[in-house]
Amino acid sequence: MNNVKISIRQSAFVIKVLHIFRNIAYRINPEWAIKTHFKKRVGYVPDLKNPKSFNEKLQWLKLHWRDPKATQCADKYSVRHYVIEQGYGDILNNLLGVYDNVDDINFDSLPNKFVLKATHGSGMNIICKDKSKLDINNAKKMMMKWLKQNYYYHSFEWVYKDIRPRIVCEEFLEDSEYKDLIDYKFMCFNGEIRCLFICSDRDNIAGLKVDFYDMDWKLMPFYRYYPNSGNKIEKPEGFDRMIEYAKILSRPFPFVRVDFYQVNGKIFFGELTFFPGSGMEYFKPELYDYRFGDWIKLPDVNN
Repeated sequence: MNNVKISIRQSAFVIKVLHIFRNIAYRINPEWAIKTHFKKRVGYVPDLKNPKSFNEKLQWLKLHWRDPKATQCADKYSVRHYVIEQGYGDILNNLLGVYDNVDDINFDSLPNKFVLKATHGSGMNIICKDKSKLDINNAKKMMMKWLKQNYYYHSFEWVYKDIRPRIVCEEFLEDSEYKDLIDYKFMCFNGEIRCLFICSDRDNIAGLKVDFYDMDWKLMPFYRYYPNSGNKIEKPEGFDRMIEYAKILSRPFPFVRVDFYQVNGKIFFGELTFFPGSGMEYFKPELYDYRFGDWIKLPDVNN
């Protein structure tokens, strides 16, 4: 048992050292760092001079494309203003609070169910389904760590670099029919939606499943990093309205993923994601990496 504990500590130390090394590498030579990390994750060396695949083009956008609006839209709080500006404020989830400091969160005043998430990164979420079972001290410690991080140095996703670190609290969404919420993730290319995917089995010990659908709601015959579920989910009633929203919200950007939920018949906006999987999730068959790549028209960064 002691040997196991030592091994775990050693593994944690190695991971920490690797993160530090990656952060330094991104600062000194981001292109080299991206290529090195990409080869390990995706399995081939990316061509960043003449990118063709979807994953390659996302790395090119990391290195060469800049748009302040993308930073606004990557921010989990500021994106709300963008959605309102487009006339879609009615699809935003109820905001319970936004905090610069973890100690400003009054847990006593929050409802029994809520969601806390960091504004400046990915995967920084606390989903509370029963406040009486929430370890508030541990939650605070976790969020304090989040607020000290700059997610930009995780994988050079520049949209996060200048976001002001904050915590937002939103209403917990719960559908009366489905146990777990289904999020519909639309892949948008200059405002044109090519396909979407749905995640399932998030809490299953066997792991997350992902299924891609085309715009005729037909399953697409490939997987991207995560295996398919083997099941077909029914097209939501609000599908056409989601398409309308996604087209408008994605229009200014060469690529962005637009997420929605449908809860008890009502559509809710989820988030905008510019580099899903950091652009480092392989496709099987690989030809879909290049098919998706054809859909991205890279901007002229010289103008």
